[in-house]
Amino acid sequence: MNKESSTWLGVAESALRAAPPTALVSTARSLLATHARADHVQLLLADYGLTILQPVTHLPCTGEATEVRDGGAAGRAFTAGAPVIEVTGDPGLVVVHLPITVRGDRLGILSVHLPEHATRGAAGVLELAAFATALGHELLVAERDTDLYLQARRRKRLTLAAEMQWQLLPGRGFSRDEFTLGAHLEPAYAVGGDNFDWTVTDDTLTLTVTDGQGHGIQAALLTNLTVNALRNARRAGISLEDQACLADQAVYGEYGGRLSAPTLLLRIDLATGLAHVVDAGSPQLFRLRDSTVEQVSLDAQLPLGMFEETEYRAEQFTLEPGDRLVIVSSGVHAAQRADTSAFGEQALRETIAATRSASTHETARALVDGLMQYHGGADLPSDAAVVCLDWRGRPSPAA
Repeated sequence: MNKESSTWLGVAESALRAAPPTALVSTARSLLATHARADHVQLLLADYGLTILQPVTHLPCTGEATEVRDGGAAGRAFTAGAPVIEVTGDPGLVVVHLPITVRGDRLGILSVHLPEHATRGAAGVLELAAFATALGHELLVAERDTDLYLQARRRKRLTLAAEMQWQLLPGRGFSRDEFTLGAHLEPAYAVGGDNFDWTVTDDTLTLTVTDGQGHGIQAALLTNLTVNALRNARRAGISLEDQACLADQAVYGEYGGRLSAPTLLLRIDLATGLAHVVDAGSPQLFRLRDSTVEQVSLDAQLPLGMFEETEYRAEQFTLEPGDRLVIVSSGVHAAQRADTSAFGEQALRETIAATRSASTHETARALVDGLMQYHGGADLPSDAAVVCLDWRGRPSPAA
């Protein structure tokens, strides 16, 4: 990136930070018109089900949505996580579709219409991609102060329970040198009890998947209590086993054993790949190594909150570079229709193996798609959570 490019990007980032929360799109349009000769800019955000990209306009958000998987350029850019240049019917005019991704979390697409020569080749596209990333960071900050971007993601109304669950999530993806995460929840607009959570330090990744019992508000309240109890314990700096014990006490103290929260707790040492895991209930863990998919065998322990003062113990296994972990809630691995056999482990193994070259995001989505097809394409009768982790390991220090 040359000095001139660096200068305009710096100016653009400052302007985005200074813009009112609801004016990010108009600010982006003005900046790109000035510095990239763009004559039209559109921000498309992925809906909760990751099936469509919806334009951000004004409240209420209106405009024609773009199907993620209709073969269009915007959908391809979103799925691949890479810019796609679309040639238009107007001579000399192209549309550059830029993924908006923040630390591995896919938010949507920035579509920029501009003269073909204004792209300035690969270097120019990289500059536009950097601008889209800067816009993504500001979108996440802006969501604290306006509902505009959250509403733009909705193709229909969320249930109250789903509203609670989506606000509880850390995101739907995260990436750093050692690993990449991708995750998905369904039914996206009516999820109640399933949840995933993660946090990183310089040394560890801690990941949990919770499968709260019940439906609707009851399940959402249970899961909110469980996740926040786990966070509170984790932030106290205690061991994984003690995190499970304290969360167990919190849930039992509120529900007295009437409801429980099956949870898988996983902590990975980023330097060595050594994983500590507590299997407190029904979420299951699968590993793809080379071309072999296997369920990681764990000692099943009691769900959080089932009994008073339950003691938990952690088990260990070691990840190798190239490993893929997939965690699924009971709504996936135990799904069953009255007229057929269970969705089951075999279908899980086949889907995980078939998507080994796909991204973590697309693998999580493929598992949910397979489950929805199993149920005839309708909304799922039970919550389903899928988390996919690709492990690369810590890079060797430069010589």
